[in-house]
Amino acid sequence: MALSPRRPGSWWVWLALLPLAGCALPPPAPGWAEAELRRHWGAPADRHALPDGGTRLEYASGPYGRTTWMVDLDAAGRVQRAQQVLTPERLFSLPVGALDRAGLRRELGRPGEVRGVHGGGETWFWRHETNDCLWLAASLSPEGRFTGGAVLPDPACDARSDGFD
Repeated sequence: MALSPRRPGSWWVWLALLPLAGCALPPPAPGWAEAELRRHWGAPADRHALPDGGTRLEYASGPYGRTTWMVDLDAAGRVQRAQQVLTPERLFSLPVGALDRAGLRRELGRPGEVRGVHGGGETWFWRHETNDCLWLAASLSPEGRFTGGAVLPDPACDARSDGFD
């Protein structure tokens, strides 16, 4: 965006809005302490225990946001890695049958929507960064086990755009 020479103060507005652009924050560096992470990124949306004694912090961009960062801390509370997890590759890498609801939350974060399916199972949905109108879907059995994932058309795209209801 070009700044107008006739309105030299307008760049202050953009500068003031910069902290609100959460996607503009760089990922935390390995070795950061949790306190440093919280100073830069704020409070996480959720905390998940990891099998090795560490903790996974969930930074979700909202129930219909397109990004969820998972930041893994070791047992001493230091950042080990940070990963944006709402991707088809991540969904398709999850082990079928090995994850329960808590495990799926630990891997992908809170879903934007949960729908029950005939027979007692559920389907969880997340929007993700894409130029297409698609969302990620994960199926859970009636027992709450992850049974597979898919990338499906986002029903929000089915909304009429012609102004008629």
